[in-house]
Amino acid sequence: MPITIGAKKESDFDDPIGMLSDCHRRIERFLNVLARVAERGSLEGEARAAFEAALRYFRDAAPKHTADEEESLFPRLRALGDPALLALIAKVDALEEDHVCANRNHEDVERLGQRWLNEGALPAKEMARLLEVLRQLQALYAHHIAAEDREIFPAAKAALQAADCQAIGGEMAARRGVRSE
Repeated sequence: MPITIGAKKESDFDDPIGMLSDCHRRIERFLNVLARVAERGSLEGEARAAFEAALRYFRDAAPKHTADEEESLFPRLRALGDPALLALIAKVDALEEDHVCANRNHEDVERLGQRWLNEGALPAKEMARLLEVLRQLQALYAHHIAAEDREIFPAAKAALQAADCQAIGGEMAARRGVRSE
């Protein structure tokens, strides 16, 4: 990944909420790669490697992000039992539904994308389907990420205790086979 001078340093397992937000930037970036390459309709040159990398990201890394939210963050928010967080918890329920929808769409993108990579071309109908699903994902993620970055994550940072954040960071590290400190 290129280094940008003056860019914000990525969060680590000591700041798991920050890591979740950083992951959103990668989701946006890799989704845009998939969409741009599909819109061009060509896997020539660097486009092929970029498309493969983006597919790999959504196949390998993105499910860990979903697990970070659904298995580590969201249950802890629910367990707080804070009446002030009831509206937030209702949004969390909707966000989990987004994950289900996104997963289905990613299965289509993976299937169509792998076929395109293997065969070098897609029939027009399948290319149109790939573009449609990518647009659906872009719309879904725009709404989903905004809700998490603007509402869920700030509320979580305010409501969770340091021990909760440490446990979340440890669980995230374990999902990645990394030892957190």
